Order: sequence, then structure tokens, then C-alpha cells
Amino acid sequence: MLDIKWIRDNPAAFDAALKRRGAEPQADSLIALDEKRRAIVQKAQEMQSRRNAASKEIGIAMGQKNAELADKLKAEVAEIKTSLPAAEDDERRLSAELNDALSRLPNIPAADVPDGKDEHDNVETRRHGTKPGWNHKALEHFEIGEALGWMDFEGAAKIAGSRFTILKGQLARLERALGQFMLDTHTQEHGYLEVQPPLMVRDDAVYGTAQLPKFAEDLFRTTDDRWLIPTAEVPLTNLVREQILEQEQLPLRFTALTPCFRSEAGSAGRDTRGMLRQHQFNKVELVSITDAESSKAEHERMTESAENVLKKLGLHFRTMTLCTGDMGFGSQKTYDIEVWLPGQDTYREISSCSVCGDFQGRRMNARYRDKADRSTKFVHTLNGSGVAVGRALIAVVENYLDEDGSVTIPDVLLPYMGGLTKIEKAA
Repeated sequence: MLDIKWIRDNPAAFDAALKRRGAEPQADSLIALDEKRRAIVQKAQEMQSRRNAASKEIGIAMGQKNAELADKLKAEVAEIKTSLPAAEDDERRLSAELNDALSRLPNIPAADVPDGKDEHDNVETRRHGTKPGWNHKALEHFEIGEALGWMDFEGAAKIAGSRFTILKGQLARLERALGQFMLDTHTQEHGYLEVQPPLMVRDDAVYGTAQLPKFAEDLFRTTDDRWLIPTAEVPLTNLVREQILEQEQLPLRFTALTPCFRSEAGSAGRDTRGMLRQHQFNKVELVSITDAESSKAEHERMTESAENVLKKLGLHFRTMTLCTGDMGFGSQKTYDIEVWLPGQDTYREISSCSVCGDFQGRRMNARYRDKADRSTKFVHTLNGSGVAVGRALIAVVENYLDEDGSVTIPDVLLPYMGGLTKIEKAA
């Protein structure tokens, strides 16, 4: 959430930032709403002050045997007591209206984010490795998986409907190996603390990470009004909600391997074959909590941690800086890591790493105490995929396809595979 004080002080910069996001200017309407709220707050405070003063004056008047003045003052206090609740109700209503309006505004893009409308305006920052050079035909992951007999989409559809996959045998083992490898890499080499968080959360948690109120249709809700997590970003980031941390405690770095649940609203007809876009998938998430000065450097560090996973797997990828029109709602700046998929003959996102500034910290009321002046400031938050396990499986299967239809297992995964060196056709 953005700071209304900053908007009041920087209306032109705020509207310019919204324009970069492709949104209409809103500074004037927000400031007008805030003026109304502030006027009501001042009115209520003046009424409370006058009530307190009049109550003291009643005591003085009675002590002076001035019954007429005392009665007049009592009538004034009674009138204030009658009017004050209405003013307080107006204050609560206007505060809620302002907070709701602020909660629906996207984050301010960083100055170095390229301007643009959509993914076509993203800018390549770097790339690693080269595309595999083969003599045999490249295949898509679902063609490979079904031919091997370890990937079942029809069976999943009978059980759960579209956008689900059943992995069996050696491919199920490979998917598990990928997740464990990623967790070990991030905890042992990159300094993240492993967490096993809840998979269902309350309204406050998804509000804190900005999925609510704007993106409720993208989520699944339980019958008891909890939300299935769309990503472990939600519970991991909320680990610091409503706390005041010491600056010396920062940065905090968390990682988790969890199922993720997404309705995929608005994606009808996109990636309907295979397991690229699923209602349920596993992902290793990275979350960092930092002070204001460290978040930019932490963003680079987090992105490098995700890239390192792909380097260890021997996969070719490129890292893109997203333009203003393609960034997520809560992000100040985002890097997308896109892995090469030979079967599709294209790059596809496998990780997205974002720095959010104090956007989420403000929504969660998560703060830290500055060690220099002991003032409290909102924490900065970052999140990234480290990486999407299902998409990593797709990338490994497509990039390590052998001419005979088997899949060679990358060396770094062999310790997790129980002696298997290849994924071969089911007997």
C-alpha cells in the first residue's frame, strides 16, 4: 500500500508513476478524500477537547453557585455527546474508503524499470549457456512424459478436471528430487531458512501481500473462509506481520517448498496442453525481509540465487527486466528468469523475483527500529521463485531428451534419484 502522506507531498510524481503503469491520474481524488477525512478528524478532536473543557467548567460553575451557567454547560456537553458518535462514524467511514482506494493502487515502479505496455517491451539483462544442439527431433514435455508412461493427464482430468497432472514412477521421483535439490541449495549455499508454512491462510495474510482485495478471483477459497495459498510468498512474508524488528535482525531470508493453488482466471485457452499452467503445482519460494537501504542489493542477490539453481541443472536461460506494463501489482522492479524449452522452441518463465519496497510492509504493519535514530520504519520485502518445480521438470525433460526417447538425469540430481541415471519407459 502506498503512503497517502507521500502522495500529498508528491502528487505530480505519483500521477506520473501511475501513467508509467498505464493507469489514470488519481492524486487529486485521493487528496480530496483525505482532506475530508482530516477535516472530520479535526472536528472530532475539537468536539472532544470542548467536551473535556466544558466538563471542567461545569465543576467551576457549580463551585461558584452559578446554576444557570452549569445547566448551560451541561446542555452543551450533552449535545456534544450526541453529535460526537456521528463524527466518529464519519471518520471511520472515510478512513475505510481511503484505505480501500489506496489498497487497489499498484506499487510505484523503480526509476530504472523500462517503460512499456506488455511482455514485448521487456528488456533482456543477461543470458546463460547455449541452446542444446541435437540431431534428433525436439519434443514437448507432455509428448515425452506420455510416451514414457509416467505422465497422465487423462487420469488427472477424470479425478479433478482440467489443468491437473498425475506424475508416476520415475517422473514423480524426478519431481521430488528437484524440490529437495532446490531446498538444499538455498539453505546450504544461499543462507535461507527452511520453513514449512500453512497452506491455508486468513484474509489478513493475503491482504498483506496484496492479493486482496484486487485479485480475489485468482484464488481458491475454502468453505470456512480461508484461502489456499497461491504461493508460499503469502505465509512466509506474513511471518513478520504486526512486529517491530531490530535493524540488526535484518535481513531475514526464508524458503519453502509447497503446493500452490491458482484459479488461472483469465487464462482460458492458454497452455491447455501439458503442465505449464496448472491449478496445483509445487514451487520453492524465496522471501527476504530487509531494511530500506538493503532491498535493492538483496534483489540482485535473490535473482542470482534462483539463477544458480538453473546453472547447476545445466539449463540455458535468459534474465529479463520486466517493463512497467508487465510487472506484478505489488512490485517496484521484477526480473523474470526464462528457461529455454526446446519442445516449444521458446523461452518460458520459470522464476520471477521482485522487490516490493515497503508496499507489503505497510499493509502488514511490519516495521523495524532504525539502529541510528531508533525511529521505526516499514520493512522492505522481496519474493521470488527459487524455482517453480513443475516448470523445472518440464525444462529437464525437454533439454535432456535422448534420441531413444529416454531422459538423462542431470548430474546434480543423481544423489536424489536412488541410483537412477535415466528416465526410461515404464515396463
